[in-house]
Amino acid sequence: MTPEILQRLLADRDAGRPVALLTRLTDGRQCLWPDDACPGALAEAAAAALRDDTARTVSLDGEPWFVHPHNPPLRLIVVGAVHVAQALVPMAARLGFAVTVVDPRRAFATEERFEGVTLSTDWPDEAMDALRPDARTAVVTLTHDPKLDDPALERALKSPAFYIGALGSRRTHAKRVARLKEMGFDDAAIARIHAPVGLDIEAVTAPEIALSILAEIVAVRRGAAIATKKAASAPGAAAA
Repeated sequence: MTPEILQRLLADRDAGRPVALLTRLTDGRQCLWPDDACPGALAEAAAAALRDDTARTVSLDGEPWFVHPHNPPLRLIVVGAVHVAQALVPMAARLGFAVTVVDPRRAFATEERFEGVTLSTDWPDEAMDALRPDARTAVVTLTHDPKLDDPALERALKSPAFYIGALGSRRTHAKRVARLKEMGFDDAAIARIHAPVGLDIEAVTAPEIALSILAEIVAVRRGAAIATKKAASAPGAAAA
C-alpha cells in the first residue's frame, strides 16, 4: 500500500466515510471506491462489498481484484433505559453494533442496569447532536414520553440513519405523527419511522419485543422484504 493510499484510507475512516480498497492481485495496483473512478464491474463489486460487509475477489479482463470494504462501525442509539433496552442492548452487541443508551433519567441509566454499555444522560436532542447518526446507525426510541422520544426522532429524521423505530401502539403513533407534522415533517419523512417498532411476531415480553426490534433492524439493513404489520397486534401495542 502506498503512503498516499494509506493516508486517504485513514482520512476516510476518521470522517466515517465507507470506502472499498481494491487491489489488483497481479501487480498490487490499488484504488479506493467511490473516491476513484473504477470500471463498472469493480464499482458494482465494491458497492456490494460495502453493503454486505464482506470482502470478495472479482475478475476484470481476466485479472483478479481483491475488494476489501472499510465501513464505519454499525451503531445503535437506544433512547430510553427501560426493560426492553436491557434485553435489546446485549443482543445488538452480539451482532456487532456499538450501542449507546440515551436517557436523562439517571435512576434508569445506571451502570448496574447497563454494565459495560456507553450511557448518555444528556437530553436526547443534545445526545443525538453529539452522536451524529450516519447511514450505519439505527435509532430506536422506547420511552413513550414525547419529551424524550420526539426530540430524538426529530434529529433522527434529519439524519441518514438507515433505521428509525419507535415503541408504542398505533394510537400512540398517530399522536406522534401529528406532533411531527407540526414540526414540519411531511408524510414521506415520517414514513421512515417503523412504528409500532419491530417485526410482528406477537411479541409480549421485553426480550421478545427486543428480538422483534433487532430482527427488523437486520431486515432493513439487508434489504429483506418485511410483511405488513397486523392492525390488531404489534410489539408495544399494549402500551398506549
